[in-house]
Parts: sequence; C-alpha cells; structure tokens
Amino acid sequence: MMRSARFLAASLLMSQALPALSSTAHAQTSDRPVPDNQTVYVRAGHLVDPEAGKVLGARLLRVENGRVAAIGPDGPVPAGARVIDWSAYTVLPGLIDMHVHLADADQSENVAEPLLHSAMDIAYIGARHARETLMAGFTTVHNCGDFRAFADVALRDAINRGDVIGPRISAVGAYVTIPGGGGEVTGFAPDVEVPAAMRAGVVTDAADTTRKVNALFQHGADSIKLIATGAVLAQGTEPGQQELSEEEMHAAVVVARGRGSWVTAHAHGAEGIKSAMRAGVKAIEHASLIDDEGIAMAKAKGVWLDMDIYDGDWIGDYGRAHHWPADMLRKNDETTQAQRDGFAKAVRAGVRLAYGTDAGVYPHGLNARQFKVMVRYGMTPMQAIQAATTVSAELLGWSHDVGALSPGHFADMIAVSGDPLADISILEHVDHVIKGGQEVR
Repeated sequence: MMRSARFLAASLLMSQALPALSSTAHAQTSDRPVPDNQTVYVRAGHLVDPEAGKVLGARLLRVENGRVAAIGPDGPVPAGARVIDWSAYTVLPGLIDMHVHLADADQSENVAEPLLHSAMDIAYIGARHARETLMAGFTTVHNCGDFRAFADVALRDAINRGDVIGPRISAVGAYVTIPGGGGEVTGFAPDVEVPAAMRAGVVTDAADTTRKVNALFQHGADSIKLIATGAVLAQGTEPGQQELSEEEMHAAVVVARGRGSWVTAHAHGAEGIKSAMRAGVKAIEHASLIDDEGIAMAKAKGVWLDMDIYDGDWIGDYGRAHHWPADMLRKNDETTQAQRDGFAKAVRAGVRLAYGTDAGVYPHGLNARQFKVMVRYGMTPMQAIQAATTVSAELLGWSHDVGALSPGHFADMIAVSGDPLADISILEHVDHVIKGGQEVR
C-alpha cells in the first residue's frame, strides 16, 4: 500500500510546467532515447573538459538520441537543424552529487519530523527536491538513504518513466544500521513505535545483514549505504563511536560484490572509517575524524572519500538560529573543522575525493555551495569540478555515461556565465541545463 501511494503521488506531478524527461534506472547500461530524438547542435562559448583538465574554446556538440555524437570547433550546421545557442556561456558536463537525500523531509529542529509525513507526502516532497536539484545543474545523484525504505527507488523509477523531472538517481533503498543507530529515527519517547517501513535496513548481526542487504537489492537498490558510526544529526549516537561491526560490514560487501554492485559507509570516527575500509567498502561518507593512518589506507586501497565540508556552516548558523537540539550543535562543532583539516590532508595525499554534499541537511538546490569550500581547503577549481564530474562518475561506475561530454556520453550539460576556474562560486548560479539532449532550464 505504501509504495502504491508513492507511485500515485508521483504520477499526479505530471502537471508541472516543465516537460517530462527520460532517464535511466541504471545509467551505465541503458541507452533509451529521449522522446524528441532528432539531432540537436549545441554551441558552447567555452567548454570545460574535465577528462583532459582543460578549458577549450568555442565548440559545437552534435547530440543524437540523447547522447553526444560528435564534438569539434564551432562552425556551420545543416540547414534547418535544431540549435541550442550557448555561445555566450561556459559549458560543463552535468554535475554529480554523490550524497543527497531527496525522498525525505528537510532537516529541522524537530527530531520526530520523519514521523510527521505520510508516504504520499514524501512522494511529493521527493519530486520537488529532485526538480530543485536538476535545476541547480546536478543531473546525476547518488541518493544515500531516506527514512522510508525504497522511497528513493520509487522516485528514481518515476523520473525514469517521465512522470516527474529530476536527475539520474543511483538509489540505496534504506540505511543499513544497528538498532537505535545513526540510521534510525531517534530522539523521542521510548514507547513510540517507529513504522516498519522506516526500519527495513536495521540489522542485528552478520547473518541478518546478509538477509537485509539481499532484500534491498531485490526491491530495487542500486548500491548499499552502511551506517558504520554514530551520526551528528541522530540523537543518542556519537560520531566517533563505531556501530556496525567489521564482520557485519563485510557481509554487506560480499552480497553487493556478488550482485555486481558496491558499498559506501557513513563513517565519522577514525576507527570506524578504518574498519569499514578493511571490510571492503568502496567509499567513505563524511570521514570527519579521519586520522593520518586512515588517509594513508584510503590512498593505498583506492577508497574514495566523500566529504561534505560545507554542511558544518549551515548546521552551525541555521541550526542555532532555528534552535536545533543542543547535542546536534555540539557534535557539529566537534567535527566541522576536523573534517576540513582531514580533507586538506587528503587532497595533499592524492586520495580520490568525490563530490558529496549531504543535501537535505541543507536545502536541495544549494548543492554547489560546497565548491568554494573545497577550493578553500586545497583543491584547484579544476580539481573541484573533476570531483563533481569524472571522479564521481568513476565511483558510481557510470564513467562511460556521465561526468564528461566526449562522444558516447549522455548529453547532460550546464551553462554558466563567466569562468568557473577564475571564480568557482559561479557554479552556484547555473543559467541553463540540458539533460539527455533536452533543454530543461
């Protein structure tokens, strides 16, 4: 009944003003054409090429069936051809955010907020968040969990059907967490019963982890999100405290690998980070309290770090102004600068650093605010752009589909006024967006 309500709500959103888009549930395997499959030419005044790490001069991109077919110097096009003229703009591949929470209510001072929304509410909220994200230039996201199990799977499928507009989504289905851990709804009276739909990923041992992770895949998850340590925004948990055991995390990794997929782990504490890496995860979310040994291990193992280093500013300023719980604010204070210091060390060490914001903690559509913080803490503007394009595409396993505009990739691209390599904050103000060859903004 719950999933049916979500799908019904998503279908009603077809009345939005912008045209529906075609996407793919699994971007790395699907090649479905957009509804209008005529050839389109896009003129770019300048083109940022993250594969080469260069900014190119005026270019002409030929788009066929939603993918880039050819790219070369700007020049004439066939008579009567459809042309999108972005010759006054700098053009980049569509951006990728590896850590969002689309199908959930926004973070607030009310710890019971997730219990105040029906499945129908979440369908509408998720559709709005997806639209805001796409309009901000993020054409692909890794949805790293929502409290209602499979809400992100339903949203992904609604976007793929063209019922609502939004980015290409890789969905995790639910948080894999211990009872009362960082992936649970916490902070209210002990006799309040949390709905089963919000506890689909709660595990008690390695065998239970194997069962639950298999169930997530069976119901449509693309990848798996573990909650290895406590969380800043989950009451009754501490970021430095390990929660899932190494054995439980390894069980999840074994199942995911058997299905040709991968696992990321929410991990703030230094020991939890290292335990997750020993268990075989592909990426670490947050990595707030990572130590030098953890950075060296990430480098040696080729593990991606996905560090949301803008978040602390929003929680500190907005959270205090809106009276978020004191323990959340304390934990944020204890992790924010440590995370940024660890990020700077990871940059210097050459660790793979993806672009993940934890959007949902702060409003969707503001995802690009993190770019300037990444540059402030050691990245060049090109490295920050690569983090949100080629590097994140590789982490997803979708490099041949997204993250670049060379021939064969989806025609996902954005246009901005000015030079983002001179001022990275320009990416906070996207002028135009194309997804799959269709101009949506």
